[in-house]
Order: sequence, then structure tokens, then C-alpha cells
Amino acid sequence: MYAFILLAIVFTTGSCKKPKSPIIPTTPEPPVTYRLVWSDEFNGIEVDQTFWNINTGNPSTRNEQEYYQSANAVVTNGSLLITAKKEAVAGYKYTSALINSMGKVNGTYGRVEARIKMPLAQGLWPAFWCLGANFNTVGWPACGEIDIMEHVNTENTIRANIHWLIDKAVVNGTSIISTPDEYHLYAIEWDTNSIKWSLDNKLYFTQDIANNFNSTGAFHLPFFIVLSMAVAGDLPGQAVDESKLPATMYVDYVRVYVAQ
Repeated sequence: MYAFILLAIVFTTGSCKKPKSPIIPTTPEPPVTYRLVWSDEFNGIEVDQTFWNINTGNPSTRNEQEYYQSANAVVTNGSLLITAKKEAVAGYKYTSALINSMGKVNGTYGRVEARIKMPLAQGLWPAFWCLGANFNTVGWPACGEIDIMEHVNTENTIRANIHWLIDKAVVNGTSIISTPDEYHLYAIEWDTNSIKWSLDNKLYFTQDIANNFNSTGAFHLPFFIVLSMAVAGDLPGQAVDESKLPATMYVDYVRVYVAQ
């Protein structure tokens, strides 16, 4: 099991209750040095099932219309290609792919990153995310979910979200303007205090998890990695622009680091 351990940069400020009180400058902790502990560069000829499980079927959770199958996840020219197609299988109108590292690459804390570009089309929902490794025993949302990157339809933004359980399912997150149909580096840096999201190494969202803040204890347990592209569903809606199919999500690599 890989432990994803990393940096929390803590800023503190001096206080000044009277005009003549001194302001004491503080210095942030030095940047962490990372060590690569696992990666998939997708340099082979097929999805490496030493690292990845390939899902089959429809998750039946968010009213998605795709049937996941292995044929839609291929490795070519140094990239993973996940392709959504207009193709009828098992009663569903579309096919796509979802791969996950459950039981193969699990870990708690660290930097998790991937370089990805995505198609822009109504009805498509590509994502790079992590799910609690105890999913099969406690279910969702008790296991926790970290959406490192989600893209919806033709938006010029990408989304960062975190899901967990406080009596009922709760979510917190944000979005940032981007060019999703070009390659970008999507990452989280996760430690005992927080989870931090970055786009091309620029921080844009932080979630406090220190001391299980707001019942965030799930995020101090192991998680696994997921790459997927859903077709339709609760988030993108049920309308699908079939003229844009087939459509492909390209993943250049996935890498996991720990702090030195």
C-alpha cells in the first residue's frame, strides 16, 4: 500500500491591538520535496491490470446512460484513451469506460496528479477522482469521495468537489475557468490537515479535514483512484449531443508522490 503523505503550509499572523504594537512577520514552512512512489505512464499496449480494474456495466447511481466496457479504454501512443460512443449494449444507448485502482493502488495522504484533456459535448461527464477504499463495506458517501477534476458538457470550467457523510450526504467544492479540451495538470495535495486542489500547480481550493473537522474522518483512511467518462446523468442532464460521438478523454499519465 502506498501512503500519500504531504505538505500543509501554515500561515500565522501577528496581532496589533494598539497602533504602536509591533507586527511580527512570519515565514511559511518551506515547500515540501516530493518522491514519486507510483505512476502509470501508459506506455504499454493495453490497460495494465496490475494497477487497474476495468468496470463493466452501468453504476445505476446517478441516472447515467452509458454501459461501461473494456473495449472503450485503450492505451495507444503513450496515453490512456477513454471513449464514449453511440452504441447500444445491454439496453443502454451509449458505451464508455471506467477504470479504478481499488485493491491495487490504495493510499492515505500525498500528491495525486494526472495530465488530461477532454472532449466538449453536451451530455459528457469525464472525471479524475478518488473513492474511499472501504466503499464495499460502508458504502457511499460514508467512504468519502474526492473529485480531483470533473468536467460537464461544454463548460469552460472544471470542478473540484469533496463528498462525505454528516447524517446525510454533503458536498463542498468550487470551479475554476480553464480550457478543458487542452492538456492540463490536475492534482490534489492531501495531508492530515487539509486537501488542496491545483490546476497546473496553481492552488485554487482547500478543504479543512484537521481533527476530523465537520465529520471528515473518512479522509484519514485509504482511497483509490478512478478515471471515467459518464454519458448523461444527474449532473450533465439527459440530453446528449450524439453528433459529437465518439468522443475521447486522453490521460497522459497518473502519478502518486509522498513527502521526502
